Amino acid sequence: MARPIKETPILTGKDAERFVEEMQRVEAISPEEKASNRDKLERDFKEISKRITFCW
Repeated sequence: MARPIKETPILTGKDAERFVEEMQRVEAISPEEKASNRDKLERDFKEISKRITFCW
């Protein structure tokens, strides 16, 4: 039988401050940095996928 889903806790204090700071840091990334990150991720994915073997 499935377990009931617990409510999401509300962040307070230092945890809430750290969360807000982290969210602002992520939003502050320039479009060029986002594109660069996406390109790197795609290159890494292509490289890793060469090593993966599927056995169906």
